[in-house]
Amino acid sequence: MALRRAMMPGQVAAGLLLAFMAVLSFGAARRESPAFDEVAHIGAGLSYVQQLDLRLNPEHPPLSKALTGLALTLRGTRADYAGPAWKASEDFAGAFLGEWSFGHWVIARWNDAATVLWWARLPMLLFTLALGWAIFRVAARFGGMTGGLICLTVYVSEPVFLAFGPLVLTDIPIAFFSVLTVWTFAEMWQRPQRTQVRRFALCLAGAFLVKFSAPILLLGLTCAGLSMSREAGSAKARWRAMGKGVLLAALVVYGVYFAMSWNQPTTELARLGGSMPAMALRRLLMPAAVYLGGAVLVLFSFSRATFLLGRAYPHGVWFYYPVVFALKAAPGFLALLAVAAGLSVRARKTVSTIPAELRMHWRTLWVTLLVFAAVCMLSRFDIGIRHFSVPMALLILLLAPMARLAGSNTQRVLIAVLAASCLVTALRIYPWYFPYVNGLGAGRPAYTLMSDSNVDWNQALPEVERFAERRGLQDVALDSYGISDDVAFVPRSHVWDCQAPAPADAGRWVVVSANMILDGHNCAWLLRYPREALAGGGMYAFHLPGEIPAAGEAGGPPVESERRMFLGMPFDFKAITLQVLRHPETIPAVMKELMAKFAQTQQ
Repeated sequence: MALRRAMMPGQVAAGLLLAFMAVLSFGAARRESPAFDEVAHIGAGLSYVQQLDLRLNPEHPPLSKALTGLALTLRGTRADYAGPAWKASEDFAGAFLGEWSFGHWVIARWNDAATVLWWARLPMLLFTLALGWAIFRVAARFGGMTGGLICLTVYVSEPVFLAFGPLVLTDIPIAFFSVLTVWTFAEMWQRPQRTQVRRFALCLAGAFLVKFSAPILLLGLTCAGLSMSREAGSAKARWRAMGKGVLLAALVVYGVYFAMSWNQPTTELARLGGSMPAMALRRLLMPAAVYLGGAVLVLFSFSRATFLLGRAYPHGVWFYYPVVFALKAAPGFLALLAVAAGLSVRARKTVSTIPAELRMHWRTLWVTLLVFAAVCMLSRFDIGIRHFSVPMALLILLLAPMARLAGSNTQRVLIAVLAASCLVTALRIYPWYFPYVNGLGAGRPAYTLMSDSNVDWNQALPEVERFAERRGLQDVALDSYGISDDVAFVPRSHVWDCQAPAPADAGRWVVVSANMILDGHNCAWLLRYPREALAGGGMYAFHLPGEIPAAGEAGGPPVESERRMFLGMPFDFKAITLQVLRHPETIPAVMKELMAKFAQTQQ
């Protein structure tokens, strides 16, 4: 009873910190249009619940999207399942375009966009707060109540989690299930009993049901198990328990896929035949086909051009995540990591800060962190700090023993000041968390250092509309960064390519995503002219001169040979997808056109 009374003030403080995060994070999200991937994810999640059909967005497992779809269904969100976007998505190729068109119509055509976004993002906010609570509880076990509050303070104020937390994505859910899986694995390894095995299996299944990077987590846990095999207890029993847990997790994943694909046509398995036994077999194999098909799709797209520190690379580079993390983390977080490292080195030979019964948990934590971070660094798919969410969550937990390591009041005060500074950072940059860069950026605009979701992910369209209203603009030339029909959020806008201005654009204000200036497009020529930052630098409004210089001349756009295509495509992918968004009946014809274009580039 006395222990419970002692914990109450800490839990109240934790609740206040999570409320702080909810206000800032959801407050920022309420000002934003659908981010890039949300267009596909929101429509897909709704269809999973309403149709029990996983045809849309197979490149991501369904759990987090389905929870969003459940919230939308309870709200009464409508969708047309007799329309061309849904029908064209029945085959795998058609779904590649159909998911974007269907999602756009769910958000902006069949329903009120603001209402859809509010309800779709609410479950993701709850995921984000649940991750915070999990970090607090785990950290409190390692470092006491003070250690738990230090870690939670860092988490709730970290710009990366504030920006992406409420969005309908998979990055926060995988971090949540990873923290739980690390802890339950250590519990199972310590006591390989049935209850621990089941808990581990459920958490691992959750990870596999939200993101295809979950096998990296399993690899980290295997390495942790190998590092602890010689410690007290039966290694054979532990490995047997882990095997049972993985098998049970696989059965849970199969069961979820089986239920959620119940109405999905099995035409992809048509080679097995059309007899009654064959149809039954096709239905039984469908969950595995959908899951493996999505995983293969991810593997095929596991390499993409990268932009970092003003330089473009044809694929990911090993130093991408360390550099982007150093630039986008709150200064107080970076300083706390340095202080924690210094205190740990100093106290290593004189004090053991981790309770004996939690040594396996601590080992599992840092081994999994090392493996996950190493895989991320070796990846050739480096486009956003959000893909580093698992290592970031585990890094925060490494701060837990700081309170016990601090040997003087000066050190304790320093830790408290640094933690409080994280909260100040979150308040200071509200609500523009996407393009945030700390002082290590030396004041350079974010678009000169990085790109993609690190800077702008098409979430700033409401700010464009406010800018147009402020300036009294009736027609806004807009070069955005997303697969979307921006007219839904900026009614007076039209699609514009900053690399190819028309003579009629002279003297006008134009708006360009920060990502298009140096990376997505080649539009550095605009920097010669007056500009206004929108949404904290996620987008920029430029005032063009009365006469635009010719292509290739000083102050003019690039010549055609020096233009860059959106997402590195060999053709204008934005124009093609815009047609599909507005006219889903053209999906089959456009898909044939796309396949032909891709075939031409391979010749």
